[in-house]
Amino acid sequence: MYTSYIGKKFLKLYNEKNKKDFTAEQFFDEVFFGLFFTDESHLMHVGNSPFFQKPKESDVVLHGSKSLAQLANLKSNIQNDTPNMSIYVGSSAKDIGGTTSGQVSSIATKIDEDEMYASWIGEALAIGVNGGYVMLIDNDDILWSLYNGWAIYRKYLLNTPNIKDKQIETWNGQWICYNFSKKFDGNKPIDGINIEVENVQGKMAIPTIKWTTVMMTLSKNFPNSIMTVYAYNLSQTNTTLGFINIYLNEINELYELRDKIILNKEESILSDKDIEQFEPFYYFKDACAFGTIGLKALEPAKLREYMPKGSVRFAQGKDYKFSNEESYFNYKLFKIWIYAMLNKKEILDLADQLALILLKYEESQKESGRGKTGKGESVKKIIESRYFKEFAENITPLISGENKGALENIVQQSYLDIQKDNFPLFLTLVRFQYQIHQTN
Repeated sequence: MYTSYIGKKFLKLYNEKNKKDFTAEQFFDEVFFGLFFTDESHLMHVGNSPFFQKPKESDVVLHGSKSLAQLANLKSNIQNDTPNMSIYVGSSAKDIGGTTSGQVSSIATKIDEDEMYASWIGEALAIGVNGGYVMLIDNDDILWSLYNGWAIYRKYLLNTPNIKDKQIETWNGQWICYNFSKKFDGNKPIDGINIEVENVQGKMAIPTIKWTTVMMTLSKNFPNSIMTVYAYNLSQTNTTLGFINIYLNEINELYELRDKIILNKEESILSDKDIEQFEPFYYFKDACAFGTIGLKALEPAKLREYMPKGSVRFAQGKDYKFSNEESYFNYKLFKIWIYAMLNKKEILDLADQLALILLKYEESQKESGRGKTGKGESVKKIIESRYFKEFAENITPLISGENKGALENIVQQSYLDIQKDNFPLFLTLVRFQYQIHQTN
């Protein structure tokens, strides 16, 4: 199981840093168990494991405490039982009666005991994201950061009354984003963490962080990297999304463009937090369906409401209304993502140029008495084009007079420099620029 691989990978790192030679079982006994399970509030949950079950009173008396009795039961099961999900984290059910019995095989395989202990360590290094999925990342810096967060999570549970326990994966998501942020202070690691807990059945719980926030945080700290994550969910029925390449180098372009592009004086620069907290169009599972996660998977929610109707699925073709602070914020967010997708400043300039030409054309039509209030029919056809060919046909009647050269250049450059799939984004940017110039 990949949980075991990550557990062993971390153990090698731990031994190197601490000049130890622990096996997975020794690490479990001397470090892991005391931190995760000796207190009544456990840090993690493994379904049907001995730590999930109440031990016999006679075992508690024999071993001296409830947690020691549970540990003894775990050790006995690992030594004597068939490897299964209650002792080998991420594995199948014990028999065909379990809900994960589809993973049960009649082929006899020998699973090393240390492999099973390592699976617990690996699962404790999983990063939970919204949607109910977790990720394992094979990166030393990330694994060591997550390990350092374990002790902080224990302190957080002790210091936070009525807080739900057994949320290590959820904690890891919050922790990794905090640990890699500018506000993290290694001398006071717990002081700067600010988690807005939520009420779950009468208890406070740590909320699961957005998957986009994790991706963007990692992109700032590993801006030139392509990382492979293993995404899955362990519950009554295990679900595997598989190995997904995360193009952090692409995602980091959102920050680079934010810092490079000079916005109008009326606009304020989006903060890192603003970019990281946006709502994505895709759920994590849907994003993984691309096979890789890059800029495309980070499409902002609601953007399609303003894309030309029929250009992409769920596009609604609405006019963008600049009515309040939130509308300007979303406009800036949409704009930066589209900038990053088009990734060529000349194209961005063309969109703004075309928006101004269309507005000027409308004004001239009104002054001559040939246009009505609002968008004229010609302009409406252009900005509602679904694809390049339709756009070229709709703009042809306007290619004359003083704008002839500029419009011919816009058509030519948009054909040469914009990928077919990204053309609706170019038109959406034109629509935004048209609307904001009209508003101002």
